[in-house]
Amino acid sequence: MARTLHIDLEQFPIAGSFTISRGSKTEANVITVTLRQGDSTGRGECVPYGRYGESLDGVRETIEAARVVIQAGGGREDLLGLMPAGAARNAVDCALWDLEAKLGDIRVAERLCPGGPSPLVTAYTLSLGTPEEMERAARAASARPVLKIKVGGANDEARIRAVTAGAPDSRIILDANEGWNSDNIVRNMDVAAECGIALIEQPLPAGRDELLAHITRPVPVCADESLHLAADLDQLVGRYDAVNIKLDKTGGLTEALLLRDRARELGFQIMVGCMVGSSLAMAPAVLLAQGAEFVDLDGPLLLARDRTPGLVYDGSTVFPPEPALWG
Repeated sequence: MARTLHIDLEQFPIAGSFTISRGSKTEANVITVTLRQGDSTGRGECVPYGRYGESLDGVRETIEAARVVIQAGGGREDLLGLMPAGAARNAVDCALWDLEAKLGDIRVAERLCPGGPSPLVTAYTLSLGTPEEMERAARAASARPVLKIKVGGANDEARIRAVTAGAPDSRIILDANEGWNSDNIVRNMDVAAECGIALIEQPLPAGRDELLAHITRPVPVCADESLHLAADLDQLVGRYDAVNIKLDKTGGLTEALLLRDRARELGFQIMVGCMVGSSLAMAPAVLLAQGAEFVDLDGPLLLARDRTPGLVYDGSTVFPPEPALWG
């Protein structure tokens, strides 16, 4: 049966702006892949990330280069050797999972979660700003049980103290996005421990994080930019306590499942995270995140407009996807 591949660029405005140590943006630009086979349709979404050398045009070109194989019936396992890990493969891989579910009349949730998937509590992200701005933002979001705070600039000690004062009852994750260095990491980690921070994500630049193996880590440290594939895990042992699995890094759900299981074997805690995208990008990640210690799938909560239908959020609780969305 013939299969067709469609690639679309879509834009979703962000509510306000989203700021990390590398800059700000006001919209999420995503690539959506749609696969049609007979009366069935599968979709997947990816968010190209400049930090990894990706662009909208580059992702489209990578998918186009694999078009013949994909339309000829290539499967998810074929993609692992055909396409590099990253956003392009993620969109195609997730579209194939969705298409398989529609063709086989068995939901992805049934395949991955025999007992049925559960709703999850996601972190809610606050952008980088001045300590005063971040305290106000934390206070406004203080009813949420988990907050993820973007840091990575000068004066992070003041930011850490400000957000914990603004949301004293929330579990707080700090995400430095590679913005700390050998001069401030020990002090920043000590302040984080003093303030009861639950996790620190990627404090040092990827490739220059060997210091983490030689200092005391009073707060668990999570690898993000330092981790893409299961093959990366062995070199992270002794440096990190947790790993952040993102589908746009692994190149889809297929590799992400392998990575999650191998990380568990090595004793890492699991975080499942996301880029800023729509509910279509979050849907497979909700299933991947079942049983994870940390969940950061708040992308749609940061948008001014999401897909319809989208994931259902009740405050910070996100419910598993319905088939009309994905899977």
